[in-house]
Amino acid sequence: MQEETTLYDVTIIGGGPAGLTAGQYASRAKLKTIILDKSKTAGALAYSSKIENYPGLTSPLPGKDLLDIMRQQAIKFGSEYIETQVVGVNLSGEIKEIITMDKTYQSKTVIIATGSMGRKATIKGEAEFLGRGVSYCAICDAAFYKGMTVCVIGNSEEAVKEAGVLTKFADTVYLISPTSKLSVDEHPALSEPKIKILTGYIVTSIEGSDSVEKIKMLDPDKKEFELPLSGVFVYLHGNKPVVDFLYGAIETGEDGCIPVNNMMETSIPGVFAAGDVTCTEVRQVVIAASQGCLAALSAEKFIYKRTRLKMDWGK
Repeated sequence: MQEETTLYDVTIIGGGPAGLTAGQYASRAKLKTIILDKSKTAGALAYSSKIENYPGLTSPLPGKDLLDIMRQQAIKFGSEYIETQVVGVNLSGEIKEIITMDKTYQSKTVIIATGSMGRKATIKGEAEFLGRGVSYCAICDAAFYKGMTVCVIGNSEEAVKEAGVLTKFADTVYLISPTSKLSVDEHPALSEPKIKILTGYIVTSIEGSDSVEKIKMLDPDKKEFELPLSGVFVYLHGNKPVVDFLYGAIETGEDGCIPVNNMMETSIPGVFAAGDVTCTEVRQVVIAASQGCLAALSAEKFIYKRTRLKMDWGK
């Protein structure tokens, strides 16, 4: 018997302040809401060591802790929360489809809140070998490297976590940090015997013929050497809008930003965007949260074909 597909009122892609605030407002409006988040530990706010200018905070708080509170609020109001990677979308029909590695979600509306931690290729050979040994998603591509040697470039908790995913398939996983220390001291993946950690190493080029065959690096003493491997997974921070999963399904600017009006509506009816993915001029947590609120209010208005926004469901 085939499993019945759930139809959501609102599907939110992204679990930062914009996405989680949208989740709070949408679920509090009694809309069937799901938040699809690549990682609890990825994103600009999660990487912030201290937040003290967000309204209501009486003392500084790590960005990750503030996100945890926002996530708990969204779930308490009724949002489903799934940690998964969105790899594609179909936004052309009345019912939108959001595609992950595990399943396809169907929804009446979509809110894109994926932030701007993407980046332009900066390592020689990175762009050339994208899809031929270079990847930005271990969960998506790990299975292609069964029994091989690969590397993860980055020092964040996300990089460590993705290295752990790769150990389920690859024989050896090099975790290469450009800094002398990883940003996390403890993580289950760090005890994996397949992971070899290199700190203070700078990858200067990715090389091969039809696919990746090796990388060149500078060690902490600035001496160059080569490392033979088959896959390179890049997790270096950036500030480019994360829209690669859209594959042109929605209008974006030359810089990748998603244009929206003052109610967070995009070029496609029923699809909204909020937060840094819109390249708002002022990039602050409070701005992203307010845009997430507006996007949820607009989604509710769209679903019920209201002429005006409904502001409060608590009364």
